[in-house]
Amino acid sequence: MPVTLNHTIVPAADHRAAARFFASVMGLPELPLDGRDGHFAPVRVNDTLTLDFMAVPEPEGHHLAFDVDPETFDGILARLRSSGIPYGNDPRQPDNGRTDHPLCARGLFFLDPDRNLYEVMSPE
Repeated sequence: MPVTLNHTIVPAADHRAAARFFASVMGLPELPLDGRDGHFAPVRVNDTLTLDFMAVPEPEGHHLAFDVDPETFDGILARLRSSGIPYGNDPRQPDNGRTDHPLCARGLFFLDPDRNLYEVMSPE
């Protein structure tokens, strides 16, 4: 069996709000709260990966990068624009409004309120 990532914890001040934010931008389903006393707010990314948002007192931002097809990229970009969420092509300037990424044909970065930096890359 190949090694696959099953889940990762994403720190947040409010795990439900952070999961909702990420799921809405990415067009992904939120799952019911999980863990003891619902301390995880999971979002299903694909068949093998779940992001489990967890409330912590002082969240430190993480960087999570995703490869997507062009249609999914267009949907994410449209949702960012319609929600007024800043995005950009540089992790140091995730609000410059550009999608010309140095590692792929189109890509962008955006931040959530907890300073988690999400990167989305498309081959075309």
